[in-house]
Amino acid sequence: MEADSSQNMAEKLPECEKLAAEGKLNEALEILYNLEKHARTACDAPTTGRILVTIVRLCFQASEWNLLNENIVLLTKRRSQLKQAVAKMIQETYKYVGQVPTKAIKLKLIEVLRQVTDGKIYVEVERARLTRMLSEMEEKEGNVDEAARLLQELQVETYGSMEKREKVEFILEQMRLCLARKDYIRTQIISKKINPKFFTNNEAQDLKLKFYDLSIYLSEADSSYDKICRYYSEIYNTPVIRESENRWKEILRKMVIYGVLTPSSQDQMQMILRISEDKSLEMIPKYKELLDCFISQEIVLWNSIVTRFLEAILKGCKESPSTGLFDTNTEEGQKRWTSLKERVVEHNICVIANYYTSIKLTRLAELLQLTIAETEEFISKLVVSKTIFARIDRPTGIVNFIKNCEPDIKLNDWSKKTRNLMGLISKTTYMINREEMLKAKGNNLTVSD
Repeated sequence: MEADSSQNMAEKLPECEKLAAEGKLNEALEILYNLEKHARTACDAPTTGRILVTIVRLCFQASEWNLLNENIVLLTKRRSQLKQAVAKMIQETYKYVGQVPTKAIKLKLIEVLRQVTDGKIYVEVERARLTRMLSEMEEKEGNVDEAARLLQELQVETYGSMEKREKVEFILEQMRLCLARKDYIRTQIISKKINPKFFTNNEAQDLKLKFYDLSIYLSEADSSYDKICRYYSEIYNTPVIRESENRWKEILRKMVIYGVLTPSSQDQMQMILRISEDKSLEMIPKYKELLDCFISQEIVLWNSIVTRFLEAILKGCKESPSTGLFDTNTEEGQKRWTSLKERVVEHNICVIANYYTSIKLTRLAELLQLTIAETEEFISKLVVSKTIFARIDRPTGIVNFIKNCEPDIKLNDWSKKTRNLMGLISKTTYMINREEMLKAKGNNLTVSD
């Protein structure tokens, strides 16, 4: 049976606050305990909530930290305690966490609050925020593993009462800590909890940039250059980036480099073609020139690449600052520089495969400026990835780029081409006859006049 205990509460509350101010906190709490019992048994949720909030507030104002922790545990375990009242008390106490004087008191208060909120859906948001606080404290002390473990306990994507933006912030923090532990598999799993459509909202631009920065760091671990290029493309199209010329130029330069570093395939060709359509490339001519080298169906010598682009992409200049991606002082930079050389070789093999049906292996190695063993290795990689078709006849030393078809397939292909040719002949004949008829009809009209 519900009853209104607010009038009794209004009468007793000033008296309790006066007693607490005089240092008689225990006497004030005894009065409030009795009021809480009557309000709870009467199912008066608003009044019960006010009483619980008053109890923790008086303990906080008196700096009675042990008493505060005891009351939080005691009041939440009372029989038939009302959920709304507990939620109000937890929300009020959460505000005090950042105001306590020492770190030890703060840790104890957080632990008590996490204990009483465990398994309670109606205070899941407060528990998540407290856990994040505790995780940040552990990280500051250098306990990254413990900080990551604490945050991974939270499945915030299932919280219905938490705003979407806050959910994304929690998930991004989980990703960051997993990356700090070099736990790339778990990071990849966590990243899939975020729907990229959320970032279409301009108010979430800061989260979008953070998400793609973390995704780039993750992809760098396994050298997924195609993914990195796509992530930079998303960053490049962010309004806040487009507002700063220096920032979008830097991102565009990295897009070009990672597009070129992506292993040769049809997808890679489509990717760099899309990048080449951007008119802004005219502002960074050296990078446009580099991109054109990989788009054109011409053999590109590695020495030519080094001569033409070493200054721009490796060392940088005033008009085009270095991206730092090819820093030879770092292991990652050396790895990218080696990958660039490999992409040049792959590009040249694809170009040769388009122009030749077969070629001697020694001549191919000469064109690629490689040894025969290295040439065979690169051809094998491209064949395995289905970028080209090739067969190496080692006894004769010949590489064949044309696939041998079955007789029935050749016959069907010939039949199709013949039908197309006959169709063109028929259409041409019809158009000639029509023109002759129109011309003859025009002559007849002229004679009759």
